[in-house]
Amino acid sequence: MLSKDEVRHIAGLARIGVDEAEIEKFSADLSSILGWVEQLERIDISNVEPTAHISGIENVTREDEARDFFDKDKIVKLFPERKDNYNKVKSVL
Repeated sequence: MLSKDEVRHIAGLARIGVDEAEIEKFSADLSSILGWVEQLERIDISNVEPTAHISGIENVTREDEARDFFDKDKIVKLFPERKDNYNKVKSVL
């Protein structure tokens, strides 16, 4: 089981404040999680191929091709302002 000092250290690394009740709870919870990870480490995966995902789905893409857009005037009307032959919009931060 993780000690209170270890939990305080982890909380400091994560930059979160914890009180005594939370330290007790996190000590038990984190110890349980680490125990589960230890169980996973004991599993033999030497014959398992690495995968990025298990579904087998692959990205379906198409060629990027330029096409004419016929409603340019409608879009230009949506711009709130025009300045120096440019369409002006609000800044995005």
